[in-house]
Order: sequence, then C-alpha cells, then structure tokens
Amino acid sequence: MSQARKALAATRRVVVKLGTHVVTHGGTELALGRLHGIVEDLAVLHRGGTQVLLVSSGSVALGVRALGRGAYPASLGMRQACAAVGQGKLMELYTRAFEQLGVTTAQVLLTQGDLADRERALCLRTTLMRLLQLGVLPILNENDSVSVREIMDRSTGTSQGTGGFGDNDGLSARVAVAADADALVLLSNVDGLRSADPREDPSARRIPELDAQQAAARSQTVAGGSSGGTGGMASKLEAAAEAAGAGLAVVIADGHLPRVTSRVLAGEDLGTLVPPAVRRSARRRQIAVGRAHRGALVVNDGAIEALRDRKASLLPVGVTRVDGSFDCGDVVEIHDGHGRVHGRGLVNYDAAACRALAGRRSDEIAAVLGTRGYDALVTRDNLVWEDL
Repeated sequence: MSQARKALAATRRVVVKLGTHVVTHGGTELALGRLHGIVEDLAVLHRGGTQVLLVSSGSVALGVRALGRGAYPASLGMRQACAAVGQGKLMELYTRAFEQLGVTTAQVLLTQGDLADRERALCLRTTLMRLLQLGVLPILNENDSVSVREIMDRSTGTSQGTGGFGDNDGLSARVAVAADADALVLLSNVDGLRSADPREDPSARRIPELDAQQAAARSQTVAGGSSGGTGGMASKLEAAAEAAGAGLAVVIADGHLPRVTSRVLAGEDLGTLVPPAVRRSARRRQIAVGRAHRGALVVNDGAIEALRDRKASLLPVGVTRVDGSFDCGDVVEIHDGHGRVHGRGLVNYDAAACRALAGRRSDEIAAVLGTRGYDALVTRDNLVWEDL
C-alpha cells in the first residue's frame, strides 16, 4: 500500500459523488439494489464518525422513467422537465433509505452562480458546516430545472466551455473544497483512468495513481462521456485536478463494486488516486495568506479569550472598532486593542453593517439592520486564529 493510499485512512470528512451510471442501469432504469448498497456503506461511515456529503446525479434519468419517456430526451426543455420530476423522486429514495439506517439527510440544490458568488458561496459553506455539526448527511445536486449548462450537451462529456459542472463532477470538487473535505470519491461505471481507451484497446491497464498536474493534462486527451450521463473521464480528471490542487485526495473508482467507498478510504488499491498537491486545508490557506485583507475588526479582551480558548465565533458584542472598507465574504483581520493581528476570517456582513453592529448583542441585529442574518460577524468555520 502506498503512503498516499495509507493517508486516506485519516479521512474525517469525505464528499462522495455518484454518476448517472451508478444511480441507474443504462441511464434510465433505477439501480435500486446498487443504491441501497451504497447508502448502507455511507451510513456505516457516518455512524463511525466520518462526515459524509453526497453529490448525486440521476434526476433527469429518474424523471425520464417517471414520465414514461423511454429514451433520454434530445430536447433541452424536456430534460429540464424530467429533472424537475426526477429530483423529488431521487431525494425521496435517499431520504427513506438513509432514514431506515438512522441517518438524517438534507437536500441542497445548487447552480453555477451559487459557488461563483462570494456571498452565496459563504452562505452555502455555513449551511453545510451546520448540517454536519448537527449530524446530518447533506445530499447535493445541480438544480438542472433552472441551471441548464450541465445538461446542455451530454454527447461530449464536457462543459464545452460553459462552466457547467459536468454530471456533477466539477460540482463535487467545488463542494469538497468549500466544505474543507479531506477526500473526494468520484464513483462511476469505470474502474479509474486507463492507459488507453478500453473500448479500443482491451489490454489497457488501470493507472493506480497520478498527480494533479498529470490529471489536468490527461483531461485534455481522454475520451468523453457516454449515453445517459454528461460526465466522462475528462470531467472527472478536471475535477480531480481542481480538488487535489486545493489539498484534497481524490479517487476515481467503480461505483458498482460493493462497499467501494469504505474500501477506498481503508487504502485498498481501487480506481485511480490523485493525491493532494498541498497538505494544508485550502480554505484555511486561502483565508490566511491567499487573499488580501480588506479591513480589520478590532476586538476586546473578552472576545480574544473566547476566540482563543473556547474556539468561539466572533460576535458583534466583542468588536470595539471597524477599520477599512469591505463587503460580505471578504477577508478581514482580527486585531486586539494594541494593533496585534490574531487571526483572519471571512466576514458575514459588509463594513457599514459591522460598524452599526459593533458592541451590540446578537439579539439586537434585527433592530439595528432591519433584518437578522448571522449571529456572528465571523463564524469559527471561516476563521484562522493565530496561524498566519
């Protein structure tokens, strides 16, 4: 077992992505037995203390079946309609299956804009962190009924430069980075990257490991997707390169194998592993040194103690002064009264709102701003403390 494989055993938070050909047989018929096996495997991980986020394709395929369409629809409008019908059925399946195993789930639907917009991405991250803290297993999918880019052209297996998530491959990578996951497992109907196209060369060997740069390079040369799904090996390698470059381990593996996620995290030589290019959390690195700060929140000694000793979030009552001009989601420094920098964080309000809230209790936020958003100016999940 390689050191990179052994390191997977330390995974505490994992994003697992199921492609269309894992969720279904042939893109339309629900693979119920396989899905229940995957759910049981993820439930075992969840109960064992591993935080699991599930990104699942399949809403269009389930909608096709529910509407009796037979074949995958060629019309974009029909695909959107099928997605709208199928998403509820997909979530119902997961909710019931996980509930029977004592696991509570939550549905999170995303569009490209949610992860591109700083404020919405911050809201998403906060939501995911709260769900995980509550012991909930989030289930995510692109909202295909309103976001058409993923399902625009399924014939190539790529986003065609539109910024789509590619059968949720890119979505799973960006969610994994946003959620500070340790690992991303991409499950499909292939057992990883091969040395050649196995449809043309049956002797093509599985490539057990390659680095992020190699994954990015290979994504430009491999073949695309197949019927019923939009994410071929190219989109998986792109996602793997993105996530590994941000500090996650990524494994592309065969979702048809029993207990595949548990086996991958145990270090078994399955699929293709792309080890993390960096070891430190990408989010923490980005907060600490990756982006210029736009301002500072000066805090009192009580706030310093709470942040340092109790790992608390920064509440407005502890803030004595606000310096600079910044927007929601910008990086701000945390200073004490003597000007010493103690940390950095992603701020939940803009500078004007922070000034209005400085020194106030959280239950006064609605009276001051006219609406109540976050109780904290900087939540602990988005704070790097004395680690610059």
